[in-house]
Amino acid sequence: MTKLKRYFSPSLSLLVLAGLLSACAALIGPRDVEVRQEKLQQNLDRKFPMHHRVLGIFDVELSRPQLAILAENNRVALTFDLNVTPLLARQSWRVSMAVSGRLNVDPVRNTVYIADTHVDRFALDNMDAGKQTQLASVANLLSDTLVKNVAVHTFKPEDLRYAGVQFELTAIDTRPGALVARLRPAESATGGR
Repeated sequence: MTKLKRYFSPSLSLLVLAGLLSACAALIGPRDVEVRQEKLQQNLDRKFPMHHRVLGIFDVELSRPQLAILAENNRVALTFDLNVTPLLARQSWRVSMAVSGRLNVDPVRNTVYIADTHVDRFALDNMDAGKQTQLASVANLLSDTLVKNVAVHTFKPEDLRYAGVQFELTAIDTRPGALVARLRPAESATGGR
């Protein structure tokens, strides 16, 4: 009986521990994680300057991003400088551009990005307001082409792990000075649904 007791005691302890861990994973429900604006700005600063070719004829460099959280309408604003150089010209234009948009999440890449952008300001150095208005359609194209793939924040896998449970990104909200990521336990952590 003593040998049998010694054999089952460690096995039983491991089984009880596995059951407790499984129960804890089931008890941990959705959670919110706040990402401060300062951290978001630091992440953006590391990604810039960015270079793109637009319409096959313009080389565009984006630099000096500035992120603002518009918590009252659950949007963000992004201002940056552009240096636009036509491939067949010797001149370039310096542009200041501000766009705003709502936030979307890509749960596969654990990324938060700007969607449904709207150009709020498009100002070219040394150009009168009438010509700038004519270029508004170009500004919208630039916004759609350049900004839609800019990740505001990407979560590392370890950022989405808490108390031994892996979480997945489901939604994003804003509050003054921060984004709030909505997380839920990953389906593999809860044994499938």
